[in-house]
Amino acid sequence: MSLIAPRRKTRELHVGDVGIGGHNPIRVQSMATADTRDPKATLAQITDLANVGCEIVRVAVPDRRAAAALPEIVPYSPVPLIADIHFEHTLALKALDAGIHGLRLNPGNIRKEEDVREVVAKAKERGVPIRIGVNFGSVAPMTPEFVDEMAQQNATQVQLRAEWLVRSALGHIKILEDLDFYDTKVSLKAFEVPVLLEAYQRFARLDNDYPLHLGVTEAGTPRAGSVRSAVGIGTLLAMGIGDTIRVSLTTDPKEEVFVGYEILKSLELRQKGATMIACPTCGRVEVDLFKLANDVDKVLEEVTEPIRVAVMGCVVNGPGEARDADVGIAAGNGKGVIFRKGKIVKNCLEENMLEELTAEIYAVIEDRKNGIYDELEEQPNAYRPMISLTAV
Repeated sequence: MSLIAPRRKTRELHVGDVGIGGHNPIRVQSMATADTRDPKATLAQITDLANVGCEIVRVAVPDRRAAAALPEIVPYSPVPLIADIHFEHTLALKALDAGIHGLRLNPGNIRKEEDVREVVAKAKERGVPIRIGVNFGSVAPMTPEFVDEMAQQNATQVQLRAEWLVRSALGHIKILEDLDFYDTKVSLKAFEVPVLLEAYQRFARLDNDYPLHLGVTEAGTPRAGSVRSAVGIGTLLAMGIGDTIRVSLTTDPKEEVFVGYEILKSLELRQKGATMIACPTCGRVEVDLFKLANDVDKVLEEVTEPIRVAVMGCVVNGPGEARDADVGIAAGNGKGVIFRKGKIVKNCLEENMLEELTAEIYAVIEDRKNGIYDELEEQPNAYRPMISLTAV
C-alpha cells in the first residue's frame, strides 16, 4: 500500500496557459525579488526563473509606479504572472488592464464593497483567478468570542491558530462567492509547521474543491528554510493536499525553484531534471568524493531530462545502494567503475571520473531520445548484480 495519499480532488483553474488543480501536475511557483518598477530587471529575473523550471512567477505591485510598469513586463514574460496586491483596489484594476494572469488579493482587506465588486467583475470578465492568501503573521487579531469558543473545545494553541487561519480564509472566500466568483485558489501559511499542517488539513476536510497553494511563510535562509519547507510542504503533499507550491527562502529565488522540484521528486510526484544519489562518505572512501559529488552536481544543473545519477565512494555499500540509478560511478583506491542500472560499462582512473561519468550521462539521455533503453529499465524487478572494484 502506498504511503502517499491520493491527491485531493480540486477544480481546474488557469493562470494564463498554465493549468492548476484538477488533473494538472503540482505546479512550482516563485516570486520575483526585483523591483517591479524596473521592468528590465524584473523581466530578466522572470526569464532566469523560467529557465530553471519556474512555471508561475508572482510580482509585487506595492504602488502606482509598479502598476504602471506592468504593461512593459506582462506581454513579454515567458511564464504567467501573478500580481501581489494588498489593500488598494486600483492597483488590481491596473494589473488586470495590463493583462496580468492572476491576482493575489484578499478582498476582505479592501474597505469599500463597491471597490471589491469592481475588481471581481473585471477579473471574472477576463478569466483571471484570484488567490486568497492568509498568513498567520498578518491576519486580523482573534476575536474574544472566537477564543472563548475554542477554549470550550479545549483547543491547543496549534488548533487555535490553525482554525483562525481557516476562518479568515473562509471570510474572504464568502465575499467572492457572494459575487458569484469561484476561480479561487487558497493558501493558509504559517512559519510554525504544526500550525501549517493543522490549518491545511482542516481546510481540506471542508466541503469545497478550491485548489490549495502550499508554502511555509518566512521559512528562512537556504539551509534551515529548505528543511522547514521540505517538512511542511512535503508532509502535506504526502497527504494528497496541494496543487501549487512555493518554497520561500531568503536567497536567489532560483534556489526556491530547485528545492521545490526536489521536494516533488523525493515524493515521486513529478520528475524534472536529474536526481543525484550520493553516499555521505566515511573512512573507507579513498578518493576526493566531496569534490567529485559537487562537480557532478554542477553538471546536472544543465540536465533537464529526468535521470538518476549515483556518486558512490566505496565498494561496501555504494554499489548496492545505487544499483537502481540510471547511471553512476563507484570509486575506490584512485579508480572507479561507471555503471548503468548496476551493470558495469566502463572503468576509469580518478582523474578522468568526472569526464567519463558526464559522457555516460549524456549517452544515456541520447539513447532514450532514440528509444534505446537498458534491458533492466524494461524489467524493473530484475536482479541487479553488485559491483566490485576489483574489476578495475
